[in-house]
Amino acid sequence: MILNTSILSFTFTSPGSEILKLGPFVLRWYGLLIASAVLIGLFLSQYLASRRQVDPELLGDLAVWLVIGAIPCARIYYVLFQWQNYAEHPADIIAIWKGGIAIHGAIIGGIIASLIFARLNRIPFWQLADLVAPSLILGQAIGRWGNFFNSEAFGGPTDLPWKLFIPLDRRPLEYMDFEYFHPTFLYESLWNLMVFGLLLTLFFRGLRGKPHLKLGTLFLVYMISYSLGRFWIEGLRTDSLMLGPLRIAQVVSLLAIGLGVAGLSWLYLRRRPLPDVVSASNKNTGSQIN
Repeated sequence: MILNTSILSFTFTSPGSEILKLGPFVLRWYGLLIASAVLIGLFLSQYLASRRQVDPELLGDLAVWLVIGAIPCARIYYVLFQWQNYAEHPADIIAIWKGGIAIHGAIIGGIIASLIFARLNRIPFWQLADLVAPSLILGQAIGRWGNFFNSEAFGGPTDLPWKLFIPLDRRPLEYMDFEYFHPTFLYESLWNLMVFGLLLTLFFRGLRGKPHLKLGTLFLVYMISYSLGRFWIEGLRTDSLMLGPLRIAQVVSLLAIGLGVAGLSWLYLRRRPLPDVVSASNKNTGSQIN
């Protein structure tokens, strides 16, 4: 990465997507960042679980389910909305190392996997969701840098002091005469880090003598806060997944905000627990949140 700096000016230039190439073996930034996000997220979730008297090994088992559920769904989601680019080259469908995964697809796949895992292990889904939420948003902050190295998921042209250089072969046809674009990967990464700080603050409030939050609160706050940022950042991008005239990520973000607000209202205004695959009273006694 080349970073030119002054007081209020910086320009990002990707060094390329590959870190190392030895014969047929290629180590790419995208894959390394995803792997790093998974490992860091696992360690963080296990630490948070231990602070809530939940067996950390349970989160290790869940991580396997999440990877199996999230990554294929993230790829399938992306390919479905970009099918015109893959129809003639179906072999590229599995070329995930080239980029092209959708976080909303990963979240959907992760939720499905977590629901099954929670049911099989007799653990409330919302208990698991709250423990994973901080790791999820931190992983998203890390993963966005994969877009930087791949020179993808950038915004429209800009002449702002902060900007991203995009090589000619990565520019949309209508922007061939422009060199610098909004670094939307950076905007979202920074936003996600702020959400991460918010979630950790809420998580540890109980350690300062305040009551623990109700099950599901952290994940609902994650849904709302991440989606607020994603909605406005998505409006800057040049490569949004589309359904007719609609940007899919913005539609999903609005739905997530609505569901999150409805869930919090259910918890704190109606003062009722969220529907779950396992009731809190019947959960595995080895996995309690105090």
